[in-house]
Formats: sequence, structure tokens, C-alpha cells
Amino acid sequence: MAVRERCVLATFGVGGVIISTIEERLTAGQALDTLVLIGTTKGLFTLRAGPERETFALSGPTFPGEEIYSTCIDNRGPRTRLFVGSVSNHWGPVLRRSDDLGATWREEDHAALAFPDDTGASLARVWQLTPGPADQPEVFYAGVEPAALFRSDDSGRTFSLMRGLWDHPHRPQWVPGGGGMCLHTILVHPTDPERLLIAVSAAGVYRSDDGGDTWSASNRGIVVPFMPDQPAPEFGQCVHKVARDADDPDRLYLQHHGGIYSSDNGGDTWEPMTSIAGMDFGFPVVSHPRRPGTAYLLPLESDEYRCTPGGHCIVWKTEDGGETWRALTNGLPQHDAHLTVLRDGFTTDGLGQCGLYFGTRTGEFFASTDDGESWRELASHLPPVMSVRAAPVR
Repeated sequence: MAVRERCVLATFGVGGVIISTIEERLTAGQALDTLVLIGTTKGLFTLRAGPERETFALSGPTFPGEEIYSTCIDNRGPRTRLFVGSVSNHWGPVLRRSDDLGATWREEDHAALAFPDDTGASLARVWQLTPGPADQPEVFYAGVEPAALFRSDDSGRTFSLMRGLWDHPHRPQWVPGGGGMCLHTILVHPTDPERLLIAVSAAGVYRSDDGGDTWSASNRGIVVPFMPDQPAPEFGQCVHKVARDADDPDRLYLQHHGGIYSSDNGGDTWEPMTSIAGMDFGFPVVSHPRRPGTAYLLPLESDEYRCTPGGHCIVWKTEDGGETWRALTNGLPQHDAHLTVLRDGFTTDGLGQCGLYFGTRTGEFFASTDDGESWRELASHLPPVMSVRAAPVR
């Protein structure tokens, strides 16, 4: 969550001052807990800690046996609202929401997310759940498989297919990545709600400047090593994740199937960032929520061996927009740690002294509450972790 994307909570009076955002409540000295949602292949687990984030209590699973591909913590409205997108072996894709921090959950009587009949498509899974602009608390986006973008104008009760992307002329030529044809990244511009950026595996980055009516491919400069006859196509890039800088909304960080890139012009063009020990493969990229030029990567050895290189679990940090990177290892296993972290398995809680959290395919879960300088294992032996989200809550 970037500084400009401050989450709105219910208004409270403190000394005669109206406080309406998390940032203002923290400044006023109001203590907030931290909630972490962990989506796994066997249900939803949660971690909750007090304001100091010293001790985290683990609970779950909720929705046991369901695959939790996406979660969201939405702090814009009068209360914190949670969303979960899962796949049930019996009922297929399910979207649920909670207004009491997960004590109870609601699923609409109708299918909130469904393709119109004329598309001939059916929903396979929900890959991404993203709040809309801070000043439009009813707007909500969902990225799904097969790759499509849906918008809700009633806080997730109903969604409509964004036809501008679905009917794009490139769509018939899109091909799925290893995980399917998933729309896995949705970035809403913090000052211009008409500007949207999405990423699809394996179609690449697309951008809209008119609220989703029209879209253009935004992959210029991204080299595709597995397409030697056309190394820099207009589209077809297997983008794994995109993150936005805390201060400059036009600065983006991108993890690609064969490299790491940044853009200083909102995705018009991309430049390769400094390689990390020759290892360019990985899934997640996370930007610091408050510090300009600061981002984190957790690379894997290669496409062929999708585990932490050499059995060393290393988070890499840049503080200069990708010019240089520093290894963060304090508290992370450095021997025989053959771990895998997926694209949504790494996140931040949005606080100034930011908490960073990631889970692995082998069920370990790690956290840092000092910008990544030190880490501790909060849980082990969980089912494979697919998605992680965290935020302060009241």
C-alpha cells in the first residue's frame, strides 16, 4: 500500500479531531493490530498480532480443503472488510467476504463473479482481489482465470466483466503460463482512478488510461529469452508480478520469467535492473509501502529448478530503485533450505516500519517487522502457501 493510497476507516474523534485514515490514527497514537491472511491449498489461516507485532497468534484452517488463491484486506469503508477467493472440490470457485475480521463469512446467493453467457467462458479461479481508489470505497476489482478483469461498484456483491480487455484483439493469441492463463496483478493509480495496469501470465502487461474502456500492451523493453525468433514482442511476455513504488506512481518494479525490470514512465518502457548473482528467475516482487526506491525480491534458481538458489533463503532489497541490491539473511535458513515462494506469497503490511511476510510451498512462514533486516519463522508445516496479505486493523 503506497503512501498516497491511504486506507479509510470509520471516522473517530480524538481531542476534537476527526480521524479517518489508518495513517492518521497511527499518528494520533491509536494502537492497531496487524492481521495476516494466509491462503493455502487446504484452507485459510490467519495470524494476528498486537501493535508491537511481537507475538502472532495462528488460527485456522477456515474453509478446510479449499484452495485459497486470493485474499484481500479492504480498509476503505466504515469497517475492515475481508475477501477470499477459493476453489472448492464440490462447488468450484467461491468468493466470500467478512465484515467482522473473519468471525463469520458471507457468500452471495447469486454468483457474484460469473462470465456472461455470450462469452462462452466459465470461471476457473479468482487470482487477484484489489480495492479501487481510496475515495471510491464501493469500487473493487477481481482478476480471474481465464484471464479477465471484473469490476464491482457495490463492495463486491456483484461484478461486471470489463469488456474492453476481454474483447482486446490480442486475446485470441494469448497463451497460458505454467499456472494457467491468470490475471494476477491489478494496480490502481493512486491519483488518477482512470489509470489501471494489469498483468497476465503469459500475455504481459496491459494498461488503460480511460477506466478500462480501452487497453494497450505495455511490454516495450522486456526481453523474452524463450522466444529467440522474436525476443521483444509487443505481447506474450510471461510477467510474474508488478509492484508500484511508494512515492512515484509511475515507477514500477517487475519480475519476469527471465529477468527483473523497472519503469519510470508508468509502463511505457521497461529497463532491466541489476542482476542478482546471475539469477533472474522468481515470482514475487514487493515495494516498500513508505520508502521511495525501495523494493524486495525473493529469487529462485531457474525455471528448471524453482527453489531458492543453493539452498539459501535470501530476500534481496534495493533502496535505489534497482541500481544495487543487498542480501537479507538474518533469521532465514541458509542451509538445505530448498524453498519456493509464489507470486502472491510475499507481501507487506503497509506500515512505516514495514512488516514483510512470506510463505512457502513447503509450509514455512516467515516475517520481518523491521523492513527486512531480521526475520523469524512464525509457522511451519502449513499446507502449501499460495497467497499472503497483511494490514493493520482495529
